[in-house]
Amino acid sequence: MNNFTLPYIPDRTNKPREKGLTMMMDKGLSLREAENFIEASGEFTDIVKFGFGTAFITAQLEEKLKLYKSHNIRPYFGGTLFEAFYARGMFDDFLKLLDKYDLDLAEISDGSIVIPHQEKCELIAKMAKDRTVLSEVGSKDSGILISPNKWIKMMSTELEAGSWKVIAEGRESGNVGVFRPNGTAHTFLINKIIAKVKPENILWEAPIKNQQVWFIKLFGANVNLGNIAHNEVIPLECLRIGLRGDTFFEHLPEDYIERLKQINDPSEEE
Repeated sequence: MNNFTLPYIPDRTNKPREKGLTMMMDKGLSLREAENFIEASGEFTDIVKFGFGTAFITAQLEEKLKLYKSHNIRPYFGGTLFEAFYARGMFDDFLKLLDKYDLDLAEISDGSIVIPHQEKCELIAKMAKDRTVLSEVGSKDSGILISPNKWIKMMSTELEAGSWKVIAEGRESGNVGVFRPNGTAHTFLINKIIAKVKPENILWEAPIKNQQVWFIKLFGANVNLGNIAHNEVIPLECLRIGLRGDTFFEHLPEDYIERLKQINDPSEEE
C-alpha cells in the first residue's frame, strides 16, 4: 500500500509473486527483530532464507518460522544446511526435517561440495514431488570457474527437473558466481545465460546496492533478487520503483528527462 499518489511509478507484481521476488537473508534475527522486520518490510518480502546453517542454532526457530508464514512470507533453510545433511548421507533426514517444520519451500545447492549433476537433478525431482524447490547454480569458491554453456545447461536441466527458480550464486559477499571478484556483474556470462534461460526463472543473489541497480536497469522493477539484508528490503523496493538516485530516471517519460536536462544544463543562457 502506498501512502500517497505519485505518477510514473512502475507497476509491481502482487504477492504471491512469480516474478519480482525479494528474498531476505535472515542471518540470526531474534524473534522480536523478526516481528519488527515484518512490521516494516513484510509487504515487500516474498521469501526468507535462514542463511547457511543458522537454522541449526537459531533460538525459537519454530516460532520464527510460524511468524513468517503467518504473514504470507515463505521461509526456508539455506542450501548449506542441505549440503551438510547430504555430505553426511542424511538426505532422507533432511526431508523429515522439512516435514517437522512444515516447510513447503526448500533449497538444493552444491556450492560447497560436489554433487554429480545428474544426481542433483534426481534430488530436485524427488523433493519437488512434495514441495517447491529452489536450486542454486554456481560455486562459492572464487577459484572455480564455470563456463557459460555449463551454467546454461545446469540451469535448464534443473528447471526441467522441477525447480521453481534457479538461484544464480553470488554469496552474501557478492564477489563470486555471476560477479567478478571486485563485485561488478559478469556481463558476458549473464548475457549468455539470459539468451537461453528466461530471466523470470532466475533469482539473482545481489547483496550489494550497485548489483541490485545493475539488474533493475537490465530487467526492470520486477526482477527476482536475493540475499538482501533485512534492513535493505525497503531501500531495494525504492530502487525498483525509481525513488532513489540510482534509478531515478528509469521510469520518467522522455520529455520530462529532456526538460530536466535543459534546466540543469549550465551552458544554457538565461
